[in-house]
Amino acid sequence: MRQAAALAGALALLPGAALAHASERMVILTLPTGWYILGAAVAVALTGVLALMGRLPAFTARQLWQRRVIVPRPVVSWIAALVWAALVVTGLLGSRDPMANPLPLMVWTVMWVALTLACVIVGDLWRGIDPWTGPVRSARRLLGRTGGIGLARLGYLPAVLFYLAFAWFEIVSLSPADPAVLARVVAGYWLVVFVLAVAEGEDWLERGEAFTVYFGFVSKIAPLWHETHGDTVRRFAGLPGAQVLRMTPLPPTAIAFVTLVLAGVTFDGLSESFWWLARIGINPLEFPGRSAVTGVNTAGLLALWALTGATILAALALGLRLAGAPLARFGALAGPVLLSFLPIAAGYHVAHYFIALLTQGQYVLAALNDPLHRDWALLGLPEHWVSFGFLSDAAWVHAIWAVQFAVILGAHVLAVVLSMRLSDDTERLSGWSHLPVTVLMVLYTVLGLWLLSTPTGA
Repeated sequence: MRQAAALAGALALLPGAALAHASERMVILTLPTGWYILGAAVAVALTGVLALMGRLPAFTARQLWQRRVIVPRPVVSWIAALVWAALVVTGLLGSRDPMANPLPLMVWTVMWVALTLACVIVGDLWRGIDPWTGPVRSARRLLGRTGGIGLARLGYLPAVLFYLAFAWFEIVSLSPADPAVLARVVAGYWLVVFVLAVAEGEDWLERGEAFTVYFGFVSKIAPLWHETHGDTVRRFAGLPGAQVLRMTPLPPTAIAFVTLVLAGVTFDGLSESFWWLARIGINPLEFPGRSAVTGVNTAGLLALWALTGATILAALALGLRLAGAPLARFGALAGPVLLSFLPIAAGYHVAHYFIALLTQGQYVLAALNDPLHRDWALLGLPEHWVSFGFLSDAAWVHAIWAVQFAVILGAHVLAVVLSMRLSDDTERLSGWSHLPVTVLMVLYTVLGLWLLSTPTGA
């Protein structure tokens, strides 16, 4: 049994980050996950009821400290750009093994998994280390550019298109973890964003660059965060979601971005499930490879995005109808309330990739120890030290499931409370108006936990 579990774990690690959570399924399937799911659904529903009966949290924040910026952002950004350039080189010249080359591990494990978790806890770290601000500012000064070309009028639309391309590349494309392929994609994306930002200005990154927008959004639920004004940085602490209540309502293009993030991470889990594979006529025990499902998974990703957006907006419209409010108030309500879905997107992301962090995080250190596969030991690590036998240990898997369960439940409880605060602060509607969105969040709770516990075959 332990040998089979280890083999399953090894095979799961080979294709890419999206598949690194399969090896613990043999233990999870022995747990009473149905009762967990039922309990979580009841807890989220009761949160909605209790929130209607009592006073909602104030979500106050307090400043912890204030200091001057030690290293200017452009300098850090230049360093980040050079680091990414070095990673692209290792992707092209280093090992083709995605578990040995630093580039896939840095993209799929460090940036996509670990950095998201860090931003959810301590605020937006990406904005301080993005690889564009410094080079863009330098290029604009060198060229003498001071204006833009009108990209700001597009709102978040460029970020939506970039994120859609990224989600497709991660979930659907044939070889997202191939170092050489990934190196070309990373270099091409950096160059496109650089050219657009030089033309429009570095402030455009806040709305036009996918990862700047993504990390900026998910970090709004962090209990710790910082705010930079000029050369001064202030650190704050408050209840998770305190920043969300201070955000301006989302415009339509930002709503599209939030629903895409939610749909993307949902489809990432759904596309590997026995349920989905059966729907598209694939034997989950004889998965033929990504090339056989590229078309149907592309359609599935787009369809789920459309369904996610339509379902959320329909719930908001139904809430107005139940409250006896005119649908003309829909636009004023949708922008604020969509902010409450940020905890759901961030929470499921963290829970979904938690196994990848525990397993591939070890390979990150191993790859940094020998980045070019030349038998180096830059960190002093032995050649074979990575272990994921804990995924076949029942106690460990129980603990992992408990963490995933707590993250999903906490995220949805927070989402329910925030949705009520945001809708009440905006429209002052009756209690019945909250029912459709609360029911939807209960269903998302069930869906999230089911995706984490259902058998996977891809």
